[in-house]
Amino acid sequence: MDYGIAAESGRHLQNFLGLQAVISSPRMKDLLALAQRIAQTQATVLITGESGAGKEVVARAIHHYSLRATKPWVDINCGALPDNLIESELFGYEKGAFSGADSSKQGLFELADRGTLFLDEIGELDPRMQVKLLRVLDRVPYYRLGGHKKISVDVRVLAATNRDLAALVREGRFRGDLYHRLCQVKLCVPPLRERREDVIPMARFFLAQQDPKLGLADDAVERLLEYTWPGNVRELRNMMISTAIMATGSVIRAADLQIETAPSAADGGPAILPLNLDELERATILRALETTGRHHEKAANLLGISSRTLSRKLKSYGMVGV
Repeated sequence: MDYGIAAESGRHLQNFLGLQAVISSPRMKDLLALAQRIAQTQATVLITGESGAGKEVVARAIHHYSLRATKPWVDINCGALPDNLIESELFGYEKGAFSGADSSKQGLFELADRGTLFLDEIGELDPRMQVKLLRVLDRVPYYRLGGHKKISVDVRVLAATNRDLAALVREGRFRGDLYHRLCQVKLCVPPLRERREDVIPMARFFLAQQDPKLGLADDAVERLLEYTWPGNVRELRNMMISTAIMATGSVIRAADLQIETAPSAADGGPAILPLNLDELERATILRALETTGRHHEKAANLLGISSRTLSRKLKSYGMVGV
Protein backbone atom coordinates (compact mmCIF):
# COMPACT_ATOMS: atom_id res chain seq x y z
CA MET A 1 0.00 0.00 0.00
CA ASP A 2 1.15 3.54 -0.78
CA TYR A 3 1.19 5.06 2.72
CA GLY A 4 1.59 8.57 1.25
CA ILE A 5 -1.76 8.11 -0.50
CA ALA A 6 -3.27 6.66 2.66
CA ALA A 7 -2.09 9.67 4.66
CA GLU A 8 -3.54 12.01 2.03
CA SER A 9 -6.95 10.30 2.22
CA GLY A 10 -6.81 10.35 6.01
CA ARG A 11 -6.30 14.12 6.08
CA HIS A 12 -9.53 14.58 4.15
CA LEU A 13 -11.55 11.91 5.97
CA GLN A 14 -14.32 12.93 8.36
CA ASN A 15 -16.86 10.79 10.18
CA PHE A 16 -20.42 11.92 10.84
CA LEU A 17 -22.55 9.45 12.79
CA GLY A 18 -20.68 6.52 11.28
CA LEU A 19 -20.85 7.85 7.73
CA GLN A 20 -17.33 8.46 6.43
CA ALA A 21 -16.85 11.38 4.07
CA VAL A 22 -13.80 12.53 2.14
CA ILE A 23 -13.80 16.34 1.99
CA SER A 24 -11.01 17.95 -0.01
CA SER A 25 -12.50 20.70 -2.20
CA PRO A 26 -12.75 24.30 -0.97
CA ARG A 27 -16.47 24.38 -1.85
CA MET A 28 -17.30 21.40 0.35
CA LYS A 29 -15.08 22.66 3.16
CA ASP A 30 -16.89 26.00 3.05
CA LEU A 31 -20.27 24.24 2.98
CA LEU A 32 -19.41 22.13 6.03
CA ALA A 33 -18.14 25.21 7.87
CA LEU A 34 -21.50 26.86 7.17
CA ALA A 35 -23.32 23.71 8.28
CA GLN A 36 -21.36 23.81 11.55
CA ARG A 37 -22.56 27.37 12.20
CA ILE A 38 -26.15 26.51 11.34
CA ALA A 39 -25.96 23.46 13.59
CA GLN A 40 -25.80 25.70 16.66
CA THR A 41 -29.28 27.06 15.87
CA GLN A 42 -32.65 25.31 15.94
CA ALA A 43 -33.53 26.25 12.35
CA THR A 44 -35.17 23.78 10.00
CA VAL A 45 -32.78 23.17 7.10
CA LEU A 46 -33.57 22.22 3.50
CA ILE A 47 -30.62 20.58 1.75
CA THR A 48 -30.77 20.52 -2.03
CA GLY A 49 -28.58 18.98 -4.70
CA GLU A 50 -28.41 16.32 -7.34
CA SER A 51 -28.93 12.67 -6.49
CA GLY A 52 -25.80 11.14 -4.99
CA ALA A 53 -24.06 14.48 -4.37
CA GLY A 54 -23.77 14.05 -0.59
CA LYS A 55 -26.86 15.66 0.96
CA GLU A 56 -26.99 13.11 3.77
CA VAL A 57 -23.39 13.86 4.70
CA VAL A 58 -24.33 17.51 5.22
CA ALA A 59 -27.42 16.56 7.23
CA ARG A 60 -25.43 14.24 9.49
CA ALA A 61 -22.79 16.93 9.92
CA ILE A 62 -25.44 19.36 11.15
CA HIS A 63 -26.61 16.89 13.79
CA HIS A 64 -23.00 16.00 14.67
CA TYR A 65 -22.15 19.64 15.42
CA SER A 66 -25.49 20.55 17.02
CA LEU A 67 -26.54 20.84 20.65
CA ARG A 68 -28.59 17.69 19.99
CA ALA A 69 -25.55 15.61 19.06
CA THR A 70 -25.98 13.24 22.02
CA LYS A 71 -29.68 12.78 21.29
CA PRO A 72 -31.31 10.52 18.68
CA TRP A 73 -30.62 10.77 14.96
CA VAL A 74 -33.46 9.25 12.93
CA ASP A 75 -33.74 9.24 9.15
CA ILE A 76 -36.27 8.13 6.57
CA ASN A 77 -36.38 8.15 2.77
CA CYS A 78 -39.80 9.54 1.92
CA GLY A 79 -39.59 8.10 -1.58
CA ALA A 80 -38.84 4.55 -0.43
CA LEU A 81 -42.21 3.89 1.22
CA PRO A 82 -45.68 3.76 -0.34
CA ASP A 83 -48.06 6.56 0.64
CA ASN A 84 -50.15 4.29 2.86
CA LEU A 85 -47.15 3.42 5.05
CA ILE A 86 -45.40 6.76 5.42
CA GLU A 87 -47.97 8.10 7.92
CA SER A 88 -47.65 5.11 10.25
CA GLU A 89 -43.86 5.30 10.02
CA LEU A 90 -43.73 8.99 10.90
CA PHE A 91 -46.48 9.16 13.51
CA GLY A 92 -46.82 5.60 14.77
CA TYR A 93 -49.99 3.64 15.46
CA GLU A 94 -51.98 2.01 18.23
CA LYS A 95 -52.86 -1.65 18.48
CA GLY A 96 -55.81 -2.43 16.24
CA ALA A 97 -55.48 0.76 14.19
CA PHE A 98 -55.51 -1.31 11.02
CA SER A 99 -55.28 -4.91 9.89
CA GLY A 100 -51.98 -6.34 11.08
CA ALA A 101 -51.45 -3.76 13.84
CA ASP A 102 -51.07 -6.36 16.59
CA SER A 103 -49.29 -3.97 18.95
CA SER A 104 -48.64 -0.27 19.33
CA LYS A 105 -45.64 1.28 17.63
CA GLN A 106 -43.87 4.58 18.15
CA GLY A 107 -43.45 6.76 15.08
CA LEU A 108 -40.18 8.27 13.95
CA PHE A 109 -41.09 11.65 15.42
CA GLU A 110 -41.36 10.05 18.85
CA LEU A 111 -38.13 8.13 18.37
CA ALA A 112 -36.37 11.36 17.41
CA ASP A 113 -37.69 13.33 20.41
CA ARG A 114 -35.08 15.90 21.56
CA GLY A 115 -32.95 14.88 18.59
CA THR A 116 -32.99 15.22 14.81
CA LEU A 117 -35.25 13.73 12.15
CA PHE A 118 -33.88 13.68 8.59
CA LEU A 119 -36.50 13.50 5.84
CA ASP A 120 -34.75 12.51 2.64
CA GLU A 121 -36.50 12.91 -0.74
CA ILE A 122 -39.04 15.25 0.86
CA GLY A 123 -40.32 16.19 -2.59
CA GLU A 124 -41.91 12.74 -2.89
CA LEU A 125 -44.29 13.33 0.03
CA ASP A 126 -47.96 13.21 -0.96
CA PRO A 127 -50.18 16.29 -0.38
CA ARG A 128 -52.09 14.80 2.56
CA MET A 129 -48.89 14.02 4.43
CA GLN A 130 -47.57 17.49 3.63
CA VAL A 131 -50.43 18.96 5.67
CA LYS A 132 -49.74 16.71 8.66
CA LEU A 133 -46.02 17.41 8.52
CA LEU A 134 -46.59 21.15 8.47
CA ARG A 135 -48.68 20.96 11.64
CA VAL A 136 -46.03 18.96 13.49
CA LEU A 137 -43.31 21.37 12.35
CA ASP A 138 -45.40 24.12 13.92
CA ARG A 139 -45.24 22.14 17.21
CA VAL A 140 -48.91 21.13 17.07
CA PRO A 141 -49.49 17.88 19.05
CA TYR A 142 -50.66 14.93 16.95
CA TYR A 143 -52.29 11.51 17.32
CA ARG A 144 -50.83 8.17 16.43
CA LEU A 145 -52.97 6.28 13.91
CA GLY A 146 -55.93 4.97 15.87
CA GLY A 147 -54.83 6.89 18.94
CA HIS A 148 -56.82 9.05 21.36
CA LYS A 149 -53.96 10.72 23.22
CA LYS A 150 -52.12 13.66 21.72
CA ILE A 151 -48.35 13.44 21.48
CA SER A 152 -45.96 16.38 21.69
CA VAL A 153 -42.35 16.12 20.56
CA ASP A 154 -39.28 18.36 20.40
CA VAL A 155 -37.64 17.43 17.11
CA ARG A 156 -35.37 19.32 14.76
CA VAL A 157 -36.23 18.49 11.17
CA LEU A 158 -33.71 18.44 8.34
CA ALA A 159 -35.00 17.72 4.84
CA ALA A 160 -33.31 16.96 1.53
CA THR A 161 -34.41 16.82 -2.08
CA ASN A 162 -32.97 16.54 -5.56
CA ARG A 163 -36.07 18.21 -6.98
CA ASP A 164 -36.88 21.88 -7.51
CA LEU A 165 -39.42 22.39 -4.74
CA ALA A 166 -40.06 26.00 -5.75
CA ALA A 167 -41.08 24.77 -9.21
CA LEU A 168 -43.30 22.10 -7.63
CA VAL A 169 -44.96 24.83 -5.56
CA ARG A 170 -45.68 26.84 -8.72
CA GLU A 171 -47.13 23.71 -10.33
CA GLY A 172 -49.36 23.09 -7.31
CA ARG A 173 -47.61 19.80 -6.47
CA PHE A 174 -46.00 20.94 -3.21
CA ARG A 175 -47.47 23.18 -0.53
CA GLY A 176 -45.96 26.66 -0.48
CA ASP A 177 -46.40 27.02 3.27
CA LEU A 178 -44.56 23.75 3.92
CA TYR A 179 -41.78 24.75 1.52
CA HIS A 180 -41.20 28.02 3.35
CA ARG A 181 -41.37 26.26 6.74
CA LEU A 182 -38.76 23.72 5.66
CA CYS A 183 -36.60 26.40 4.06
CA GLN A 184 -35.70 28.50 7.10
CA VAL A 185 -32.16 27.80 5.96
CA LYS A 186 -31.29 26.38 2.55
CA LEU A 187 -28.02 24.64 1.72
CA CYS A 188 -27.10 23.49 -1.77
CA VAL A 189 -24.62 20.65 -2.21
CA PRO A 190 -22.62 21.18 -5.43
CA PRO A 191 -22.42 18.27 -7.89
CA LEU A 192 -19.16 16.37 -8.07
CA ARG A 193 -18.28 17.85 -11.49
CA GLU A 194 -18.08 21.27 -9.80
CA ARG A 195 -15.67 20.11 -7.07
CA ARG A 196 -13.15 17.99 -8.88
CA GLU A 197 -10.65 18.32 -6.01
CA ASP A 198 -12.78 15.68 -4.25
CA VAL A 199 -12.69 13.12 -7.08
CA ILE A 200 -9.25 11.54 -6.66
CA PRO A 201 -9.13 11.47 -2.83
CA MET A 202 -12.60 9.86 -2.91
CA ALA A 203 -11.61 7.38 -5.62
CA ARG A 204 -8.54 6.30 -3.63
CA PHE A 205 -10.59 6.02 -0.44
CA PHE A 206 -13.25 3.82 -2.09
CA LEU A 207 -10.55 1.63 -3.66
CA ALA A 208 -8.77 1.24 -0.33
CA GLN A 209 -12.01 0.14 1.31
CA GLN A 210 -12.06 -2.83 -1.08
CA ASP A 211 -8.32 -3.51 -1.30
CA PRO A 212 -5.68 -1.29 0.40
CA LYS A 213 -3.02 -2.48 -2.10
CA LEU A 214 -4.76 -0.91 -5.12
CA GLY A 215 -3.49 2.36 -6.61
CA LEU A 216 -4.36 4.63 -9.55
CA ALA A 217 -2.16 5.08 -12.61
CA ASP A 218 -1.74 8.59 -14.06
CA ASP A 219 -3.99 7.85 -17.04
CA ALA A 220 -6.73 6.64 -14.66
CA VAL A 221 -6.45 9.85 -12.64
CA GLU A 222 -6.75 11.87 -15.83
CA ARG A 223 -9.79 9.92 -16.98
CA LEU A 224 -11.53 10.30 -13.62
CA LEU A 225 -10.96 14.06 -13.66
CA GLU A 226 -12.28 14.36 -17.22
CA TYR A 227 -15.54 12.55 -16.53
CA THR A 228 -18.67 14.59 -15.76
CA TRP A 229 -20.08 12.28 -13.03
CA PRO A 230 -23.83 12.49 -13.71
CA GLY A 231 -24.38 10.13 -10.76
CA ASN A 232 -22.07 12.13 -8.49
CA VAL A 233 -20.41 10.54 -5.45
CA ARG A 234 -22.69 7.50 -5.56
CA GLU A 235 -21.57 6.76 -9.11
CA LEU A 236 -17.91 7.23 -8.20
CA ARG A 237 -18.21 4.89 -5.22
CA ASN A 238 -19.99 2.18 -7.21
CA MET A 239 -17.46 2.47 -10.04
CA MET A 240 -14.52 2.11 -7.67
CA ILE A 241 -16.13 -0.87 -5.95
CA SER A 242 -16.75 -2.70 -9.23
CA THR A 243 -13.29 -1.72 -10.53
CA ALA A 244 -11.64 -3.07 -7.37
CA ILE A 245 -13.58 -6.31 -7.63
CA MET A 246 -12.59 -6.81 -11.27
CA ALA A 247 -8.95 -5.68 -10.84
CA THR A 248 -6.29 -8.20 -11.92
CA GLY A 249 -3.30 -6.13 -10.79
CA SER A 250 -2.38 -3.65 -8.08
CA VAL A 251 -2.52 -0.59 -10.36
CA ILE A 252 -5.81 0.63 -11.86
CA ARG A 253 -5.36 2.07 -15.34
CA ALA A 254 -7.79 4.09 -17.47
CA ALA A 255 -8.76 0.98 -19.44
CA ASP A 256 -9.83 -0.72 -16.20
CA LEU A 257 -12.36 1.99 -15.35
CA GLN A 258 -15.90 1.20 -16.38
CA ILE A 259 -16.57 4.59 -17.99
CA GLU A 260 -18.44 4.71 -21.28
CA THR A 261 -16.37 6.44 -23.97
CA ALA A 262 -16.93 7.37 -27.60
CA PRO A 263 -14.75 8.86 -30.37
CA SER A 264 -14.56 12.65 -30.33
CA ALA A 265 -16.04 14.31 -33.41
CA ALA A 266 -13.15 16.77 -33.39
CA ASP A 267 -10.11 14.53 -33.43
CA GLY A 268 -11.31 10.95 -33.33
CA GLY A 269 -9.84 10.46 -29.87
CA PRO A 270 -11.71 9.18 -26.83
CA ALA A 271 -14.19 11.55 -25.23
CA ILE A 272 -16.43 11.12 -22.25
CA LEU A 273 -19.95 10.09 -23.24
CA PRO A 274 -22.45 11.44 -20.68
CA LEU A 275 -25.11 8.88 -19.78
CA ASN A 276 -28.74 9.52 -19.04
CA LEU A 277 -29.00 9.43 -15.24
CA ASP A 278 -31.86 6.90 -15.25
CA GLU A 279 -29.94 4.65 -17.64
CA LEU A 280 -26.83 4.98 -15.48
CA GLU A 281 -28.75 4.06 -12.35
CA ARG A 282 -30.28 1.02 -14.05
CA ALA A 283 -26.90 -0.12 -15.39
CA THR A 284 -25.29 0.31 -11.96
CA ILE A 285 -28.00 -1.75 -10.28
CA LEU A 286 -27.74 -4.53 -12.86
CA ARG A 287 -23.94 -4.55 -12.51
CA ALA A 288 -24.29 -4.89 -8.73
CA LEU A 289 -26.71 -7.81 -9.16
CA GLU A 290 -24.29 -9.53 -11.55
CA THR A 291 -21.38 -8.95 -9.15
CA THR A 292 -23.29 -10.49 -6.24
CA GLY A 293 -24.79 -13.40 -8.16
CA ARG A 294 -28.23 -11.72 -8.10
CA HIS A 295 -28.29 -11.73 -4.29
CA HIS A 296 -30.59 -8.78 -3.58
CA GLU A 297 -29.45 -8.01 -0.04
CA LYS A 298 -25.75 -8.09 -0.99
CA ALA A 299 -26.44 -5.98 -4.08
CA ALA A 300 -28.34 -3.42 -1.99
CA ASN A 301 -25.43 -3.21 0.47
CA LEU A 302 -22.99 -2.77 -2.41
CA LEU A 303 -25.11 0.05 -3.81
CA GLY A 304 -25.62 1.70 -0.42
CA ILE A 305 -29.42 1.45 -0.58
CA SER A 306 -32.05 -0.58 1.26
CA SER A 307 -33.36 -3.90 -0.06
CA ARG A 308 -36.79 -2.27 -0.24
CA THR A 309 -35.47 0.51 -2.47
CA LEU A 310 -33.73 -2.04 -4.69
CA SER A 311 -36.98 -4.01 -5.06
CA ARG A 312 -38.85 -0.81 -5.90
CA LYS A 313 -36.28 0.09 -8.55
CA LEU A 314 -36.43 -3.37 -10.13
CA LYS A 315 -40.21 -3.20 -10.19
CA SER A 316 -40.06 0.15 -11.99
CA TYR A 317 -37.80 -1.51 -14.61
CA GLY A 318 -40.30 -4.36 -15.04
CA MET A 319 -37.75 -6.80 -13.60
CA VAL A 320 -39.53 -8.13 -10.51
CA GLY A 321 -38.23 -11.68 -10.91
CA VAL A 322 -34.59 -10.74 -11.41
